[in-house]
Amino acid sequence: MNVLETKFAGLTLRNPLIIGSSGLTHSAVGNLRLEEAGAGAVILKSLFEEQIELQSDSLMQSSDAPEAADYIRNYVRANQIEEYLTLIRDTKAKCSIPVIASINCYKSSVWTEFASQIEQAGADAIELNVFYFQNSLDIAADKTYDLYISILKQVRRQVKIPVIIKTGKFFSNITGLVNQLQRNGADGVTLFNRYYRPDIDIEKMSITSGETLSLPSEIGDTLRWTAIVSGFVPEISIASSTGIHTYQDAVKCLLAGASAIQLCSTVYKNGNEVIALILEGIKGWMDSKKFRTVSDFRGKMSYSNASDPSLYERAQFMRYFSAAKP
Repeated sequence: MNVLETKFAGLTLRNPLIIGSSGLTHSAVGNLRLEEAGAGAVILKSLFEEQIELQSDSLMQSSDAPEAADYIRNYVRANQIEEYLTLIRDTKAKCSIPVIASINCYKSSVWTEFASQIEQAGADAIELNVFYFQNSLDIAADKTYDLYISILKQVRRQVKIPVIIKTGKFFSNITGLVNQLQRNGADGVTLFNRYYRPDIDIEKMSITSGETLSLPSEIGDTLRWTAIVSGFVPEISIASSTGIHTYQDAVKCLLAGASAIQLCSTVYKNGNEVIALILEGIKGWMDSKKFRTVSDFRGKMSYSNASDPSLYERAQFMRYFSAAKP
């Protein structure tokens, strides 16, 4: 009998499948259904820093009293935070699997006091979904690294529960960033965030939203960096995310060194039933390879264990084209 239990960021999961922060995890009842469908953990729908700011600005525009600005801002923040804390409490009351809170933020000063409230509400961990869109000509690239570290440090001082950083892939040195996150107290990282993608309607000549859900073809970068990061920074737990739609995708990420797999788009497309299908697929593959536990094969194809690590790098790209014939 195979065992799917795994450890991620100090948490014990009954299996590696985590439902990522999204509309799928916005209610306690919905989270219970995900647990019943087989999920190993849920990450609650994010509370967005910008959402609170936009609501505050909207209310302040309708007020003629400048002195009311601080009151409105504090009221909106308190109301949004209390709704989120209620979601944590209600989900914890219904679910037995780990419940991970999610904060989508881009400044270091806002979330420190909220982090301790999340812990008190019963969350088992916090995922900090950091997104800082930098397009200034005058700010050096390493300032973005500093922002990630600053947010992590301030939250880490406030809580004892595990802290996970969800990051994008648009960095010149992902391994270096993860190494610094681990040294400054991160218990885990999620690779990767999938940012909003704009598109252009050429008939209306207007900016529109691009594809919201990930595509199976997007798994390449997830595999590459899961393997490389797990090889160079083995001390940190990795959750692979983006482009994972089937049990084969999940197995690939575990082989590359992931401790957990975040699912989102495939659940939107195929319903909660896909969770059980992926779990059964992993079990069947483990049986065929004579693996009893996830730890028996996790990381067997990481950068440090691969027979030819350059296959994860550009060297393979160069060899492919140098060998190509006209």
